[in-house]
Amino acid sequence: MKIALMILLSIASLVLIASILLQSGKSAGLAGSIGGGAEQLFGKKKSKGYEAILSKISVVGAICFIVCSLALVAIE
Repeated sequence: MKIALMILLSIASLVLIASILLQSGKSAGLAGSIGGGAEQLFGKKKSKGYEAILSKISVVGAICFIVCSLALVAIE
């Protein structure tokens, strides 16, 4: 049981790291002010597609990570 939780914890941590690193930042800095017109031109479809999926994956990965960590502490 302990080994299975450790494996699940490591998978959850890798998924969490990857999903957070693939997300774009909320403030794009100077590039955001220069390319702001492109966002208005193309709309905000990004928030409904790729970004929303990565956000949901991050939430699920974080919940799985916390639950597995607490379960491992409770076992020991």
